[in-house]
Amino acid sequence: MAGGNRIGIVAKRLEGTDGVSLETEKWVQVLTELGHECYFFAGTSDWDSERTLIAPEAHFEHPRIREINEALFVTRRRTPAISEAVGTIRGKLHNDLCEFLQRFSIDLLIVENALSIPMNIPLGLALTTLIAEREIPTIAHHHDFVWERTRYALNAAEDYLRAAFPPVMSSIHNVVINSHAATELARRTGMRSTVVPNVMDFDTPPPGPDEYSIDMRSDLGIPDDHLVVLQPTRIVPRKRIELALMLVKWLERPATLVISHSAGDEGYEYEQFIRRLAESLEVPVILGSDRFAPRRGKTDEGRKVYNLSDAYTIADLVTYPSLIEGFGNAFVEALHHRKPVVMSRYAIYQTDIMPKGFQVIEFDDFVSEKAVNDTLAILENTDRLKEMADLNYQLGRKHYSFGVLRKRLELLINHLLGRLY
Repeated sequence: MAGGNRIGIVAKRLEGTDGVSLETEKWVQVLTELGHECYFFAGTSDWDSERTLIAPEAHFEHPRIREINEALFVTRRRTPAISEAVGTIRGKLHNDLCEFLQRFSIDLLIVENALSIPMNIPLGLALTTLIAEREIPTIAHHHDFVWERTRYALNAAEDYLRAAFPPVMSSIHNVVINSHAATELARRTGMRSTVVPNVMDFDTPPPGPDEYSIDMRSDLGIPDDHLVVLQPTRIVPRKRIELALMLVKWLERPATLVISHSAGDEGYEYEQFIRRLAESLEVPVILGSDRFAPRRGKTDEGRKVYNLSDAYTIADLVTYPSLIEGFGNAFVEALHHRKPVVMSRYAIYQTDIMPKGFQVIEFDDFVSEKAVNDTLAILENTDRLKEMADLNYQLGRKHYSFGVLRKRLELLINHLLGRLY
């Protein structure tokens, strides 16, 4: 590729263990290897501060953004005050984005989900205006869309949603993470897109336990005789964590369910439900969002914080009972760490992943007796377990590796910037 570019990554947040932040980190690694320089714009970020512009209003948890969302998604009528608030913050974010482009001499934008799902409407509108004014080449990386979330069905924001979620513009190239999203985007907007699935670095085997993580089980309070069942997702209703609890209960073996991520994005009622259900089922659960992060560190109390790779090293089993997934970050992570997976056959898994031949323990609407028996059989057969893990790793390397991402990003950037090989 002839020379590198200065690429601006724009998102609502770029920190923590949510799927968008984690996948962005992989894109940045591959883009850097291709010779590009990446800079960051977000409401919060844990990237290098010298390459980052923080705009607090870009975060969906900013108080004024929360106020707007609470007003727009409970009724079909919008008040003038809310329209004014949207316009004011849109203007502020537009100015911030202009400063971002100028400060870092940005050649190309990659927008991570901020033009996909309306968790921050002023940011989406500001981006749409900026891209129209500057005609800056843009990749809109869509992880999920507004029509995929029932909580946006009732709204007073139809004009905003049509304008910016996503916008129909010639300078934007849309990237989606599954084939169904590509079909729906085309059907609803007439826009084409490129499918780029979530990936892992399958050319680099995951690290095993080391001196830092060797005492993680005891540090987390997991008894020595317990299986560790890892639920590597956020605590939101569509993850159906109650099914993971039922599986652990029906294994009838000492086991602890470790949930690595937090709630928050969709409130905390579901987390309370999971706590109460775990107590009633007498299933030990560790809500580990304060103990797992993208990078190791310390809590405010001085306790160890582990990375997500550490969480997988202690897992005997990974549960993934989601009702809906845009693709399946946790699924690919489990393949990379060679862990057995018990999962639901959610729609995108059936269309995009299952035909590739992965070997996992599957169920549909509920945890069947067969799924429980198959899980026990796999846990008791180490040779079969290794055989499955090896096959899944090789298939993951073929379909979901950094090499796959590298080829698609290189083609996309050359296309957007008008370059030919």
